Amino acid sequence: QVQLVESGGGLVHPGGSLRLSCAASRSIFIIGTMGWYRQAPGNQRELVAVITRGGITNYTESVKGRFTISRNNGKNTVYLQMDSLKPEDTAAYYCNAYPSRLDYWGQGTPVTVSS
Repeated sequence: QVQLVESGGGLVHPGGSLRLSCAASRSIFIIGTMGWYRQAPGNQRELVAVITRGGITNYTESVKGRFTISRNNGKNTVYLQMDSLKPEDTAAYYCNAYPSRLDYWGQGTPVTVSS
């Protein structure tokens, strides 16, 4: 059983920044590739970014150049640095393994981008 706890969300103006954190209850090195996902109201959950055990990253097109995923295997924590935020980034953000596992979903952290 793995518990993933997301934090760092909040209300931010367009163009602002937030840094999300995801703390895992067990080794993320063992888990392997990790991802950040988001779900906006009325929409399906979508994959935002992934990072392999060794640090190779990939992003969905809409966040490329604005978001940065990173991980600290020693601290069992995954991060998502979000810059130049847009209203369309408003969503609940979740971390999970990639591919996602149903039993890993946490509560998420809400991000609202609004003026």
